[in-house]
Amino acid sequence: MFKKIEESIAAFSSWIWDWPLLVLLIGGGLFFLIYSRFTPFLYFRHAINVLRGKYDNENAPGQLSHFQALSSAIAATVGMGNISGVAIALVMGGPGAIFWMWISALIGMATKFYTCTLAIMYRSESEEGKTLSGPMYVIIEGLGRHWKPLAIFFALAGLVGTLPAFTVNQLTQTLVDVLDWDEGAKLYIGIVLAIMASFVILGGIRRIGLVASRLVPFMVVLYFITVFTILILKIDKIPEMFILIFSDAFSGEAAAGGALGYLIKTGVKRAAFSNEAGIGTAPMMHGNAKTNEPVREGLVAMIGPAIDTLLICTLTALAILSTGVWKHSDGNGISLTLEAFNSVLPYGIGDGIVIVMVLVFALSTLFSFSYYGVTCLGFLTKPKYGKYYNYIYIGSIILSAVVKIDFAINLIDSAFALMAIPTVISGLLLAPKVNAQAKIYFQKITSKKDNPLT
Repeated sequence: MFKKIEESIAAFSSWIWDWPLLVLLIGGGLFFLIYSRFTPFLYFRHAINVLRGKYDNENAPGQLSHFQALSSAIAATVGMGNISGVAIALVMGGPGAIFWMWISALIGMATKFYTCTLAIMYRSESEEGKTLSGPMYVIIEGLGRHWKPLAIFFALAGLVGTLPAFTVNQLTQTLVDVLDWDEGAKLYIGIVLAIMASFVILGGIRRIGLVASRLVPFMVVLYFITVFTILILKIDKIPEMFILIFSDAFSGEAAAGGALGYLIKTGVKRAAFSNEAGIGTAPMMHGNAKTNEPVREGLVAMIGPAIDTLLICTLTALAILSTGVWKHSDGNGISLTLEAFNSVLPYGIGDGIVIVMVLVFALSTLFSFSYYGVTCLGFLTKPKYGKYYNYIYIGSIILSAVVKIDFAINLIDSAFALMAIPTVISGLLLAPKVNAQAKIYFQKITSKKDNPLT
């Protein structure tokens, strides 16, 4: 029975992530990029100033500061997708998959600008005075009530897509590999993780935002130090690795079956899982930002794919490629990354660092993803009932610890694909509204002599 379910989900994931969805994500992103005339990219420094708190207003509607909103969104994206997702991309697509992850990230920055600006423009408020945001509210408030079936479609897919299957699976696999535990230990690891996660996620969005804003800087700095150490030790290999990425990007020789199309699909799929641009999760978090300026939060959200994919995923890829383990290893996901670290760092240090990083990355992802599920359930029922998703989520952590990695990947990929459909469609239809807001905002900050390029 379970075997048939696995096969069905695998077949569905393969079908839905074929060209139609890639055209939607990449085509939609290219439309946003061109339609915006690349203007948001010119205001990148201004986005950094917003992130630093220069424009924070405690009296503005919302529940999180700009920094907490981005930290919480990054906590959900800078996680296992950056450590194990990159390794999976290399195994399935070869070095060239990284190039297509870069392309997807650049396009994704424009997508996030539009979708997260819309999240502020069309957010709502619950009876308890809490912010309600995400693609489903954008659809209802922006497109009208007759579009509600599309909003419901997103929320239903979101209930599955926000489950912790991939993250928990890879975390338990890391602990089992490094500590040389029996496979049966995965169940007990799952129970411990569920208990740890419950202390944060049951505290609501404010506690999630607070914890994420403290965890994210720590985990990013730790990861940078570790990977830069590896790259310094392998400095002579770096130019060769960049050449390999670019040369393989258009040949597909290292991809499964040697197909260029498969290579492109692999890169785009893993980038989508890594930075979630166009999926619809980030707007649910960014929509909670304390601001009266939708475009301002759209600019902050745009920073996410740059940090997540262009920077952190690239560092992971270079670390794995430079060690050469990807050529002959049977490992996949976190096992391959762990093997790469251990091949360079002194005995025992690689294991220890990976355990710490994976724990921090995984826990931060677990905390943020729970809120997305709460938001989806709250939309489908009533906002006050959304909190009950947390109990389903905590229980699923235990189940996710023991499922196979292929099943975890295919399940989340399938749900992400379904979530992307209403997210991108609503973004495309409402793009003129964003451009109108952007024009007003950029004129406003320019008139105040706030140089947008500084």
